[in-house]
Amino acid sequence: MPQTTPNPRESGDLPSGTGDITAGQIALAWVTQFLVGTDLFVVSPLLPELARGFHVSFSQIGLTVTGFSLAYVVAAPLLGRVADRTDRRLVLVAALVLFSAANIGTALAPDFATLIVMRVIAGVAGAATGPTVYALTSLRARPEHRGQVLAIVGSGLLTALWVGAPLGALLGTHVGWRQVFVILACCTAVLTVPHLRSWGPVDTTARPAPDHGHAPRAATLGPILLAVAVTMCWALAVYALYTFLAVACDLRGHGGAVPLLLVAYGVGAVIGGLTGGRAADRLGPRHVVTATLLGTAVLEVLVAVAFPATPALIATLAPFALVAYAMFPAQQRQLVDRFPADATTMLSWNNSALFIGLSLAGFLGGPVLHSYGYPTLLIAASVSAVIAALLNHLGSPAGRGGRPSNATPGEFPIVRPSGPDPT
Repeated sequence: MPQTTPNPRESGDLPSGTGDITAGQIALAWVTQFLVGTDLFVVSPLLPELARGFHVSFSQIGLTVTGFSLAYVVAAPLLGRVADRTDRRLVLVAALVLFSAANIGTALAPDFATLIVMRVIAGVAGAATGPTVYALTSLRARPEHRGQVLAIVGSGLLTALWVGAPLGALLGTHVGWRQVFVILACCTAVLTVPHLRSWGPVDTTARPAPDHGHAPRAATLGPILLAVAVTMCWALAVYALYTFLAVACDLRGHGGAVPLLLVAYGVGAVIGGLTGGRAADRLGPRHVVTATLLGTAVLEVLVAVAFPATPALIATLAPFALVAYAMFPAQQRQLVDRFPADATTMLSWNNSALFIGLSLAGFLGGPVLHSYGYPTLLIAASVSAVIAALLNHLGSPAGRGGRPSNATPGEFPIVRPSGPDPT
């Protein structure tokens, strides 16, 4: 399999010719993603309590998710480019500090308008956190293990689904939702010190030399938008289900089953993420992305049929999450393989697309849920997963009429940055 050497200009990257990442760095990245994911996912099970506390409707309280997502969408590509051109380590630390401050502000919010503003600020901070963590870890990993490393780090985010979010919901019930955000703020602030010490400083003077035809592919707007549109449609399909799961169960008198349902969903998501990363390394990311998107569409329809019976929901939610979340590390690997010199930028665009989809799920899902019910919402959302599979085919080299000679079947070529080959 063709190899890639990390670009020496990437902030915090190891010297050219190495591809090792330590267990400590992976663990730190995992914990960071777990805390950020808990902050994101805990909002969904807390929506009923937030709506009652601020005396707003379920449709209005969904704007907390939309505000976070839109802020993320706007900020991520800009902050990703800043991180690629400066020091990823310092960008990450600054983002964690801002994230902690936003959570304190969320906990102290006296009214609904202030709550929305604090979630917007948290979205800006999150826009710099996740993509930077993924870039720092993926570019240190050996290319043949890149999908697995991304999957392990991403499993921190997914573990938040079945541990962090249910735990936060239980804490919210017993000590109040405000204390949940105070705890998250304190834990996030603690991470700033190990991040400062774990990642090497940027080398702003090192630049690759010409290598006649082997320069990394430039990330131009057209290919970017087509590549990440896959993620946007995937997110719309997945988060239409997740965002309104607690609300839908609460409306049907099954609110007590929500923590158990979240555990089933989260366990499936973690297993799926890890499986997807390994499958992408072995089979090629393009095939894995397409197959999981089509599987997501089928299983979302089955969840709609199973609702609201708790045993049937558990039996369908777990495999839905497993298949759906296997897509994400494969998609990340596609992007890093295609654009290694702009890894943070591409992963930022990818996460922006994710949050556009999440935002659309929150914006469109509320009215559809209110007017037509949860099963209809899921069936409509499943169409988005099918569209994502078609876009992935169109955006791949094979889908455009062939694949480059240096690509193995089912995957994009891994482009070697300029400079001498250390091997």
